[in-house]
This record gives sequence, structure tokens and C-alpha cells, in this order.
Amino acid sequence: MPGPQEPTGQALSRETLAVVAGRPDRTPDAPLNQPLVQASVFHAGGDIEYGRHGNPTWSAFETAIGALEGGHGLVFPSGLAAVGAIVSLVPADAVVVVPRHAYLGTLGQLGVAAGRTGLTLRQVDVADTDQVVAACDGADLVLIESPTNPALEVADLPAVCAAGRAAGALVAVDNTFATPFGQNPLALGADVVMHSATKFLAGHSDAVLGAVVCTDEDLRDRMKEHRRLSGTAAGVLETWLALRGMRTLHLRLERAAANAAVLAPRLAAHPACKRVRYPGLPDDPGRARAAAQMRTFGAILSVEFADGPTAEAFCAATKLWVNATSLGAVESTLERRRRWAGESPSIPEGLVRLSTGVEEAEDLWADLDQALNSLG
Repeated sequence: MPGPQEPTGQALSRETLAVVAGRPDRTPDAPLNQPLVQASVFHAGGDIEYGRHGNPTWSAFETAIGALEGGHGLVFPSGLAAVGAIVSLVPADAVVVVPRHAYLGTLGQLGVAAGRTGLTLRQVDVADTDQVVAACDGADLVLIESPTNPALEVADLPAVCAAGRAAGALVAVDNTFATPFGQNPLALGADVVMHSATKFLAGHSDAVLGAVVCTDEDLRDRMKEHRRLSGTAAGVLETWLALRGMRTLHLRLERAAANAAVLAPRLAAHPACKRVRYPGLPDDPGRARAAAQMRTFGAILSVEFADGPTAEAFCAATKLWVNATSLGAVESTLERRRRWAGESPSIPEGLVRLSTGVEEAEDLWADLDQALNSLG
């Protein structure tokens, strides 16, 4: 779906769209920003009528994320609610291809569905393109993360999307880590792109939200109907906060990714770190693939320590970095992922996921360095 254009007809850059998309019309005394419309009921005769069906604040957010990803946007109360909307597009006994290393909530939701409805999961190593392509045969849904959470594996998205669609499967890509400024899966062949807008889009650790974007209006309408009937209505305040956060997404991501690029090689060189994954490292297995399909290597990296206790000690020793779950905010956070019972058992016990924020890189490194050196 095309975004706003300049009076000359020239298409606007993605950075400019982040600032201008979803704004109210420029009429005298109109607000510059989309207001927070806190209403559960609307006067009859319009397109909304009830708060579970829509909201002007939702519409503004959906216009903005749609412009950034190149499609029709829909807002949901969380990233997992967005995953549920995607899964609603396929039969209850569908065959679903999913990364073996993916967000634990996604794997958990699919696992519950597999136990209740006969849904079949085919878990794959997304970095092994041949394995993913083979798994697409007979699949109904290919739901891919790239880079994966928290292993930072990079999928060959054009190849995977082409294989999935050739097999007759719906292809969806979780673009939370990369953001619309890192890559645009719809342009690479995906049918649907989804976000945990809680993360980079909102960006301030104060809103839980999800979103999907697709180019096919029928898919959009089916997910919209799922939202209406399942009652997965997004909070208006959370939607407004995420819309405000998106206005500075490109600036925040640029700074955060620059910080990650500084920190990754220093962590890789430290003797306390067993392994560092970051697509921007010259020797990272996903480097060439990421360079080919991403505009930035992102702001997430993972560090593997010898064992779980060492990783926990490292997280506890930081003073500036925040030991907390979630990611993509202005503050830098880190956590040992296997502390969660639902995390994939093939994720190392000592893996720590780091999300770089917008602080000064040298301050971030000084804190990491002292924490690493405290391990003895």
C-alpha cells in the first residue's frame, strides 16, 4: 500500500514516513498529532460503532506501520495476539514450519495448539535453507523469525519465502528484531509480517502491543474479523504510545545499532565470553546473508558463557545495563534466556541476550567490562 507523497508526487523515504504517516488532516486548528481517543462506543452510522471494532487511534497506528512495511496494518494487544491472528488463517490441523529457536511465547502458543487441535509443528534450523525448503513441502504455514530470538540465526528470506509460496503455504515473518528499517519481508516475498510492537516500535518499555501487515486485502479482512470475534482489542493508550515511539524509531535504531557494532567485537575478544553472535561481526555465520537482505545489522546480540551460573553472575554484576526481559527500548537490557522454563532446550544454558539502547557506547562498554572482569 503506497504511503503519503510529496506534492510533486515523489515517494517519501521510510524515515520521513515514520514521522508523517498516520497524522490527522492538515485543516485549521486540527491537532498535529493523532489524539488518544478513549472511547468504547461511537455514534451509529459510521465504520466503527464499537471499541472492539476499531478506534481512530488504532487507524493512525495501522496507517503508520503499514506505510513502513508496505502493506495494510492491523494492531493487536500483544505480539502473541498477532501470532494468533496469523495462525487463525490456516486450518486447526495445519502443518506449520517454525524455527527451532524462536520466541518462547510463539513456540508455546503453537505447542498448545498442537496438543489441542492436531496442528503439526516442523521445527527447523532457519540458517539451513535446504532444510527449511524441504520442510515447506505439504505445509500450510511457514512462520519464520530472522534474526531468530535469541540465537541470532539469519534465514535466507527470499529463498524461504519463494519455497513456501511455491508449496502453497502462507509465509509469515516476525520482523521484531530487524524492524521495518532493517528489512521489509513483504518486499522479499512474505505474505504477512508481524511485530511485537512492545519492542523497537514502541521503544520505551511502557506499552505491550502487537501488529501485523500484509498486502492482500482478503488476508487483512480475515485477521480483522479474527480480532473482532476473539476480542483481542488493543489498548488505546498503548497504541498511542507505540505510534509516538515509531516517530523516532529510525533515530533510536541507528544509535542502538551503532552501539551494538562497537560492543560486539569487544565482547568477542574478551576471554570470559565463549561465543558472541551478532550479524555484523565479520566472522558471524549469518554475516553475508544479513548484509544481502538487511539495511542494518540491528541492536541485538547474544553472548554465550561457560554455564548458567556464570551467565547469571554476569547479568547480576552490571550496573548500567538492566537485567530484565524484553528488548528494543532506549535503555540497554540483558538476560539469561534459559532462566525461562519455556525457552528452547537447545539454547545454551549460558546464553545471555543483550539489547543495546541509546546510551553512550563507552559507558555501556565500561559496565560490561567491569561485569566480565568480576567473573574471575
